[in-house]
Amino acid sequence: MNLNTKIYVAGHRGLVGSALSRRLRANGYTNIATRTHAKLDLTDQIATEVFFATEKPEFVFLAAAKVGGILANNIYPADFISVNLAIQNNVIEAAYRHGVKRLLFLGSSCIYPRDCPQPIKEEYFLSGLLEPTNRSYAIAKVAGIEQCWSYNRQYGTQFLAVMPANIYGCRDRYDLVNSHVIPALIQKFHEAKTCGNNEAVVWGTGTPKREFLYCDDLAEACVFLMCLPNEAFNSILNSQSLVPPIINIGYGKDITIRELAETVKRIVGFEGKIIYDPSKPDGTPCKLLDSRNINKLGWVAKIGLLEGISKSYEDFLQQFLPLSQDMGSAYEC
Repeated sequence: MNLNTKIYVAGHRGLVGSALSRRLRANGYTNIATRTHAKLDLTDQIATEVFFATEKPEFVFLAAAKVGGILANNIYPADFISVNLAIQNNVIEAAYRHGVKRLLFLGSSCIYPRDCPQPIKEEYFLSGLLEPTNRSYAIAKVAGIEQCWSYNRQYGTQFLAVMPANIYGCRDRYDLVNSHVIPALIQKFHEAKTCGNNEAVVWGTGTPKREFLYCDDLAEACVFLMCLPNEAFNSILNSQSLVPPIINIGYGKDITIRELAETVKRIVGFEGKIIYDPSKPDGTPCKLLDSRNINKLGWVAKIGLLEGISKSYEDFLQQFLPLSQDMGSAYEC
């Protein structure tokens, strides 16, 4: 990508999309196209087609998606599969029709089997059953990978799918129904501290292990991949092989949810007791990605969990405190 290359970041207001926009601008890219959902509904095929015909982006980062944690996936499975399938289908098809040079599709580690060998290699894709609690979201992501793979094989496109570990960081969604584990824990412990509660309840047993990647690390990795020379980039695509065009992006270490909760509790400053609720689902037992393929290309994660969670809590306070001041209290204690 040249510094004046037309780049489209789909989902630029979200956790990953905003990090991508920051990274691109920090690297000197100036011709970045973005649209809010109000101005461009990517589930609308005609609107998406008109956008690509008008803007003619050369590179596309497809970070737009409906996302959420275990609770949201259980409540809204139809929304997760229908919305994400529509977005992916419309953007990938339009990218092909309008000659996009490279497209990077943001997948998810939930596309791998529930009981996958650890660490998870790219070759384990579709080798077993998915985790039931987020199956509809995972199947939509599987379809996006297959679509990239199919277009590469049939039309010679350069569409790559990246599989990140659990993402967190600046511009995360702090919502106990729709958020992922780290923002949910931050909000839960901050609420407990603010209300003077002696305990806070965390879903599950605390025994599952997860790998977490700060959003700015993911953005750096994505830009790194899109800037690879053709030979290296095409080696990942594996267009004529039985291996899909996917590459893992992880931090390289995992942690139990119990250890994570204690870490977030300490950073937030909550001094009460954590109560685990085993009646609630744990999700996949372990999920550590094998990121050696991207490491061999020259990229490694830099932001550790302590630094990342501290940055995330600062971001939460910047979002929360103005609301708290306007309303008197954002929580009913």
